[in-house]
Amino acid sequence: MSKLQAALKRAFIGRPMSSGEMEHTLLPKSIALPVFSSDALSSNAYATQEAMIVLALAGTGALTNIVPISLAVATLLAIVIISYRETVRAYPSGGGAYRVSKENLGMYPGLIAASALLIDYALTVAVSMTAGVDAIVSAATSLDPYRVQIALFFVILVGLANLRGAKESGILFAIPTYGFILSVFALLITGFVRCAVDCPSAESAGTAVHPESMLTFFLILKAFAAGTTALTGVEAIADGVGAFRYPQSKNAAQTLAIMGALSISMFLGISYLANATDVVYVEGAERTVVAQIAHAIFSGGPAFYILQIMSALILLLAANTAYQDFPRISSILAGDHFMPRQFSSRGDRLVFSNGIIILSLAAGFLIVAFNAELTRLIQLYLVGVFISFTFSQTGMVLHSRRLKPKRWQRTVVISGIGAVVTGVVLIVVVVTKFSHGAWMVIAGIPILVFLMRGIHKHYEDVKQQLAQPERRPVERRAGHQNLVILVTELNAATGRAIGYSHHVQPRSITAITPHEALVAHWRETAPDIDIAVLGGRGTLAKKIKSHLGEVRHGIEHDDFLTVVIPEVFRSRSVLEIVRNLGRQRLKASLLRERGTQVLNIPLVEEDIDPTLDPAMEPARNIAVVLVSGVHNATLQAIEYAETLRPTQLHAVSLGIEEEETSSLGDSWLGERIPHPLEIEAAPFRDLGGALKAYLAKFDCDGRERIVTVVIPEFVVPSRRHQVLHGQTALIVKRHLLFQKGVVVASVPYYLD
Repeated sequence: MSKLQAALKRAFIGRPMSSGEMEHTLLPKSIALPVFSSDALSSNAYATQEAMIVLALAGTGALTNIVPISLAVATLLAIVIISYRETVRAYPSGGGAYRVSKENLGMYPGLIAASALLIDYALTVAVSMTAGVDAIVSAATSLDPYRVQIALFFVILVGLANLRGAKESGILFAIPTYGFILSVFALLITGFVRCAVDCPSAESAGTAVHPESMLTFFLILKAFAAGTTALTGVEAIADGVGAFRYPQSKNAAQTLAIMGALSISMFLGISYLANATDVVYVEGAERTVVAQIAHAIFSGGPAFYILQIMSALILLLAANTAYQDFPRISSILAGDHFMPRQFSSRGDRLVFSNGIIILSLAAGFLIVAFNAELTRLIQLYLVGVFISFTFSQTGMVLHSRRLKPKRWQRTVVISGIGAVVTGVVLIVVVVTKFSHGAWMVIAGIPILVFLMRGIHKHYEDVKQQLAQPERRPVERRAGHQNLVILVTELNAATGRAIGYSHHVQPRSITAITPHEALVAHWRETAPDIDIAVLGGRGTLAKKIKSHLGEVRHGIEHDDFLTVVIPEVFRSRSVLEIVRNLGRQRLKASLLRERGTQVLNIPLVEEDIDPTLDPAMEPARNIAVVLVSGVHNATLQAIEYAETLRPTQLHAVSLGIEEEETSSLGDSWLGERIPHPLEIEAAPFRDLGGALKAYLAKFDCDGRERIVTVVIPEFVVPSRRHQVLHGQTALIVKRHLLFQKGVVVASVPYYLD
């Protein structure tokens, strides 16, 4: 990374934080409330409105049913919150509906709940941004043509804020959240006082709405289902318990109770005032229900605009809840091998950066695809919410009956009622919204389940192959090595390759070149090493592979065959990699050739000493084997390192989690590997930087002293599987490419 890139990253993201600072990122309840409750609280800005849209189908008179429907929704909300308080206590590590469903209902229900939540969080960002834009457009209608661009801008803004860390984004978003709460309660108190004397009428009062259908029980049930948008975001705290300060379960449960009390009172108050001020709301109205109430109660004064600003801000920032929970659930799924392992890695600011970026892209796609239209997006919203509610509460019933904790009968009753009611609402939502877009969510969930099941199967297959006794490496020591030097030009790096090869003393050393003109010069430089000119047609990689196939037939079956690739760089700039992109592709291509290792000898021009013989054999060669686990790939890499005749051999594990250290050490001792294992910390999760710091102690100069870093690499059968493996080897090689005196050997382990 260049200095400019680093400076820009620090400006937008902030300084890197060490893993030891993790506890300082945990949230107190005052910050956790706006972080995890902004979605649930903000839904009060449109929940009443959604129910009224349905009731309006039966005419103006049907709108009076909004109060009893809101009471029913509030009762359900209370049941769900009480149930989730039990979930928080039972599952203090977080994971919410996914963990509860997986452990009590089975793997597939767990994956269905997880898929529903992931889709729901992507929709949360899209819906909240779109709703926020609606609030802005209600106050400034001239901005309507730019609603998509405004929504995308806020997606980027909130995404960047979350990349800075949960605590930092929480502090930033606390002001709008508390501002919204105060503004709504100011509206409710003022409204109750005014309505006690003479309730003002909303601007839409008296508007006649022609009924399109009868006021049937099904229509009321449909309005109830629409009003349950007030429940969105309730599960967020249960998913993110691990972000709370200790005692985490207690603090999370208390925050849930506070959120529930605020949300229920705000929702019921808004519904009452909507009825009292005779608001008539139909789809496509210029002002939202809350805006009409505020305009009537505050007589269009400054308080009206303050509420609109706060409503817009919390609707935009409600996405913060999804930005906290989507990455956390993704990391939990990655830890269970149901998502790519990159989702479990923390970024510079101790947040799950990959999850934040993917969520931003998914939300941006939805906003563009649905043209930032709230009514269209909201149709997709509730399916995932109620799937997770139903599965979670059903799982809690089974959990309580199985373990019988204190007051388990109470939990069974509450969770059982919640499971039945949310299940009924789920059916209503699916039936009423299926043709309006909910089918996309229903179709998307099994697709995600299929993908996650496939990812899990791949990781399990890899684990089995790495432990297969028949693929355990045989005993190979010095002499079980064959080197082939690629000569594209005669330079200092080629000389280093000659000296290095002589130090290794392999069973055989040969050279290959695509240029016949170099043969005569080569025989003067290294007369003891035979050189062959690559013939035939095709690319250089194809010619090399053809030659390697012939060499392999002439060596022992258990011998290593290594292609030595020297290269000279003009400078240590990353642009040098781009300039030599063909050589980098060649190395990657050769790694996919079975039975072939690649040893790279890079050299920067400023490190070349013209007074010394470039083909001088190094006095010391220190081998460093990188260890991520104790399995066949690691054992093979250690045997490979031993064939290089190193003067020292170090096995090093970098940046593993503390809980994994003991397990790795026990496995290492269990395999009776004749080399000590060194465990080095990487407090900033920068493996390349940590490795460079470790190698610095060897003070290698590239002539007298050389360090060979041996990297075991997985080679997967399909390109699509490559994304499931962290590009650790590529990152490490990028960092070591310009390191003075460092040679990098890639030892592939082929996965079938």
